[in-house]
Amino acid sequence: MSTQLDTVERYMEGFRRSDHAMVLECLTDDVVWHIHGHRTTRGKAEFDDEIENPAFEGSPELTVERTVEADGVVVLTGLGTGRHREAGPFQFAYSDLFTFQKGLIAQVDSYVVPLS
Repeated sequence: MSTQLDTVERYMEGFRRSDHAMVLECLTDDVVWHIHGHRTTRGKAEFDDEIENPAFEGSPELTVERTVEADGVVVLTGLGTGRHREAGPFQFAYSDLFTFQKGLIAQVDSYVVPLS
């Protein structure tokens, strides 16, 4: 397993546990997170605020279905479940594209599609 894949696996496990420190140690200080159609965060402090968005409860369940690595980028696709405070439980498909800089995640592009 490459160092980048190792870093992405730690990042994903951090999200599964809602372990902020575990997620943040995988990121550059100036990380950018594009959650397309929703929000863009810049820097670790904004990223940290979005790890546990107040509109949601608990930790997400995340299953990785496919991983692709090429040219300094790792792409994951998978399925997840979560719980919205007002709307209740929901399922989604996701694709995350991780761009690296000096061994750390410098940018995340997240595409999330709600499933019925």
